[in-house]
Amino acid sequence: MSRRDLVLEELGLTPLWVRPELLAGPDEPTAAEPVANAPPAEQASPVSPPVEAPAPRRQPPRIVVPHAPAERAAAARPVVAAPPPARGNGGPNVRATLAPLADADSTRAREIAALDWQSLQAAVTGCTACGLCKTRTQAVFGVGNPQAELLVVGEAPGAEEDRQGEPFVGAAGKLLDNMLAAIGEKRGERVFIANVLKCRPPGNRNPQPDEVLQCAPYLARQIELIRPRLIFAVGRFAIQTLLQTDAPVGALRGKLHQVNDIPVVVGYHPAYLLRNLPDKARAWRDLLLVQQRLRELAATER
Repeated sequence: MSRRDLVLEELGLTPLWVRPELLAGPDEPTAAEPVANAPPAEQASPVSPPVEAPAPRRQPPRIVVPHAPAERAAAARPVVAAPPPARGNGGPNVRATLAPLADADSTRAREIAALDWQSLQAAVTGCTACGLCKTRTQAVFGVGNPQAELLVVGEAPGAEEDRQGEPFVGAAGKLLDNMLAAIGEKRGERVFIANVLKCRPPGNRNPQPDEVLQCAPYLARQIELIRPRLIFAVGRFAIQTLLQTDAPVGALRGKLHQVNDIPVVVGYHPAYLLRNLPDKARAWRDLLLVQQRLRELAATER
């Protein structure tokens, strides 16, 4: 075997000359395919009609074989396709502020805005500002690193969160943990997880406007104290509350928004993804945008 054959074999390429079907023209039969309807030799006409000139033979593709070891290694290295960029549906890039979140009640909002981390947690635990305090088991302040680089904001506690006092537990919580692990993040390390509402709405119903109004100052103060590099808002109520917009989630996905100059990426709530499996592909693109932006922000601070 020649040196060229050895190199082709090393690269996983079959020499063209042992594959006659690649050398045949578009309408030419190969040696392995007999010509259909060919007349027997004894029945052929003694005088053959004029034969047209055959079509030019298709040239086989030219294969450039690297000779240097480094070139061979580069050629043999598998090519990994880049992940598709996250894309939205033409919605706006939103620039919002925390001011509307802290405006539920001016006096109360000013008091909350002055609390430190421990005092804020105590205020949430004993809050009686709305009727949810009568039906909750316990308030759910949040969990994770108070100096987190990534803040995940959901909508409201569910039954299991209300029982355990921690956001995103149960099936949706496991999915969120897997989503974070896929981009190299972990609950409790560089991540803090919170909800817009700190108490569970009865029957897991949607949050009511007055409930969001009373809880919003707590979330605003959490954001001010944590000062995350990036916010990942999941679910319609969390997204619309943070960005103060009624635009649908699909129109806001795939873009970088801002709240008080903090970048915000939006995505589907894990509980929604458990019911709508086909949208997990879109959720993966949202996670890639989170990962990409965190890396860019880290690089600018080096």
